[in-house]
Amino acid sequence: MSNILVTGSKGQLGTELSAINSQFPHFKLFLTDKDALDITNFNAVENFIIKNKIKAIINCAAYTNVDKAEEEVEVANKINFEAVKNLAEITKKHALKLIHISTDYVFDGISEIPYKETATTNPQNQYGKSKALGEKALIAVNPKNTIIIRTSWLYAVSGHNFVKTILKLSKEQSEIKVVNDQIGSPTNAKDLAVVLLTVLPKIEHKNVEIYQYSNQGSCSWFQFAQEIVQQTNSNCTVLPTTSKEFNSKAYRPNFSLLNTEKIKNTFQIKIPTWQESLKECLKQLT
Repeated sequence: MSNILVTGSKGQLGTELSAINSQFPHFKLFLTDKDALDITNFNAVENFIIKNKIKAIINCAAYTNVDKAEEEVEVANKINFEAVKNLAEITKKHALKLIHISTDYVFDGISEIPYKETATTNPQNQYGKSKALGEKALIAVNPKNTIIIRTSWLYAVSGHNFVKTILKLSKEQSEIKVVNDQIGSPTNAKDLAVVLLTVLPKIEHKNVEIYQYSNQGSCSWFQFAQEIVQQTNSNCTVLPTTSKEFNSKAYRPNFSLLNTEKIKNTFQIKIPTWQESLKECLKQLT
């Protein structure tokens, strides 16, 4: 049995990893959050690794409040950059495996085709910038058997997310406005959690490798909301609006669709469509 440290265990992805652990009995997950383990503290993490004979780390910990990151730049960088550098150095020192979760927001959103792993990063908001710095730190340290997995538009049964917000609003209001000029792909955190534990034993890389995972297909947030309303037979009307009208603090990329061919081909995995995965999540929520 391998001992795996999961950081950010109370977030959407960490919660899903905990939920599916029984399907992967050869892994013992050590589920930690910021109260149990401060990943910005090198010594604390190293001591935890040694004490619990950890063989791999899955880093789900992140500062993810996109709008708040515009003001809390230092805090976002501490978690999304400095802590990642710590994990990279510890991984290298103790010959561990590491999976680090990153985001589609490292891209600028001006592409017209899905972004490949090799595409130039050019984040347009502070959250994206902090995540890009984390990726660069990891690549610079370059521990063996380490991969970065970028994902997009994550949602789950747990936590605060778009799906749960739309479900709530569609019960309270007769119509809701949702932006129609941002294109990407929703990702069910449960699907990603299964992928993480499936690929972990197969990671054999000399250098840090980047992969991307999101559910198949693409949509705007407006179309995503429409599908939620439709699948739950709600009478609420979803109306399209623009990002400009929505007027959020942080800029969001207009197009952040990820090319997922590399992870499919390398690890021989099948990825369900976003509509299928949404259906599975809604079954548990409604």
